[in-house]
Amino acid sequence: MRVRLKGLNRKRKQLADGTYRDYYYAWKGGPRIEGEPGTPQFMDSYSKAVSRKAENSKNVLLSITQSFQASTSFIALSAATRRDYIRYIKLIEVEFGEFPLDALTDRRTRGEFMAWRDRLAVRSRRSADYAWSVLARILSWARDRGLVLANPCERGGRLYRASRADKVWTDHDEARFLTSAPPHLHLPLLLALWTGQRQGDLLRLTWAAYDGTAIRLRQQKTGARVVVPIGAPLKAALEATPRTSPVILLNSEGRPWTSDGFRASWRKACHVAGITGLTFHDLRGTAVSRLAKAGGSSAQIATLTGHSLRDVNAILDSHYLHRDPTMAVDAIRKLETRTKIPDQAPDRA
Repeated sequence: MRVRLKGLNRKRKQLADGTYRDYYYAWKGGPRIEGEPGTPQFMDSYSKAVSRKAENSKNVLLSITQSFQASTSFIALSAATRRDYIRYIKLIEVEFGEFPLDALTDRRTRGEFMAWRDRLAVRSRRSADYAWSVLARILSWARDRGLVLANPCERGGRLYRASRADKVWTDHDEARFLTSAPPHLHLPLLLALWTGQRQGDLLRLTWAAYDGTAIRLRQQKTGARVVVPIGAPLKAALEATPRTSPVILLNSEGRPWTSDGFRASWRKACHVAGITGLTFHDLRGTAVSRLAKAGGSSAQIATLTGHSLRDVNAILDSHYLHRDPTMAVDAIRKLETRTKIPDQAPDRA
């Protein structure tokens, strides 16, 4: 009977005489296994290597990353967030898997972690920040449970800062896109502008969530439940859309979108329309900006889009709300209506 050994890694090497030989290792980068596969010597060598790894991993960072992934804190994250975390956890384990937990209290450790983040930032500052935040989250989780004595990644700041102040879809951008983009991409644009929801939530949206007057959904990222009243332009578009699938948004073949497929089609449509520097995600901020310009309060906007009040105010203050001259004019006109202008004194002879 053949037994599958977890983590076993095989490498084929060419010998000096031109023949090939297979070598086996307990895991990728681990110790070499002695003996031929299936023999008692091979099994004993593998078992000893795995046992040493398990014993040595108890007091290193690898044990914390593995425990975190088995915790309810990790399992409670959305599927997409878990996938992102796993990608960066692998980076952390490659770099710091054997890092001693006792060394986390050493003042020099923070510098080592920051140097690692700086190396990642050479390729992408945004990815470097994400990796740092994942490591900080794991160490915070471990510290709360008494598994480590310190979290040297607290308050690490950010390397990547991008202003989206100019990343707003204008009426002209919208018109250009609707003129040149294929019909099956029109409804995604309108849904994003009139609901302020994320791409993933819109691609999963079903007809059952729409009752003719509102869309009800639970956001995957935050778990927030939102009820979005439907504006007349979006209602007209929805009512004109054939219900050939439980899912509302379909590709050109009449099938539900995949995330990658939608992103590729959207980028191509933007390129054809001559729209550069704008993404689908920018439509979410554009919706917030348009609602504010229409007179919506922060509380009203947050209720509709699912943002927190703090996030809505941050978006309007720092990211999406253009310093539109017409808003300043409207503000002055409102002030005029509330201000009593005194009569001018008569000229003296």
